[in-house]
Amino acid sequence: MRTIRDLDTVELIIDAQKLLDSIRGPERVIDAGTMRALQQSGNYVVGLFDDDAEERMVGASIAFFGEPGRRMMHSHITALLPEYRGRGWGRELKEHQRQWAFSREVGKITWTFDPLVARNAHFFLTVLGARVTGYAVNQYGIFGGGDAGDESDRLDAEWALADIASTPADEEVAATLEIPSDVETMRVDDPAAAQDWRMRLRAEMDDLLGRGLHIAGFDVARGYLFTE
Repeated sequence: MRTIRDLDTVELIIDAQKLLDSIRGPERVIDAGTMRALQQSGNYVVGLFDDDAEERMVGASIAFFGEPGRRMMHSHITALLPEYRGRGWGRELKEHQRQWAFSREVGKITWTFDPLVARNAHFFLTVLGARVTGYAVNQYGIFGGGDAGDESDRLDAEWALADIASTPADEEVAATLEIPSDVETMRVDDPAAAQDWRMRLRAEMDDLLGRGLHIAGFDVARGYLFTE
């Protein structure tokens, strides 16, 4: 059994910071003080707990409201401990975020993600039905943690909560862009190869987007699916 609940005490906020630090490494994604400020000002700050493991916190998600009038939120981070991935718990956490946003008249949630991480591309674009709205080179500078010293190229994702995107039909796909199946392990075992993939993807992405194509989905076997 698992539960999702607000992180409404200092103790829970500190636990969430430790959890996120353990997942993302020494380059802290968000500190406890900022989480507490976001929570106290009415933003989305929740934890996912494994009730069968003495209510251990195994995941967390932090999102904040966007500019007034646009009915949007930005999801800063949603993360699960590695041993809890692949159980559908991440989807449950994002669905909780979706329902929380709906109840506050939010129509869309945005976030960014590393285009080289296949598990995230599949989850965000295929499972959740989010759309890619942009691509940025080295958006946050060089991280020593999450990207293992690699540059932080990012895709911008937009999740229209009432209009989930579907994978394009084969006849609509004009081009594909392959990525490694597990770049996170590659960054540990062979960082030079991971960097080569970064440069290769950057060049191919620039070419495909420069031709006016758009990322319309992701396929585990073929990679990113581009349409005209």
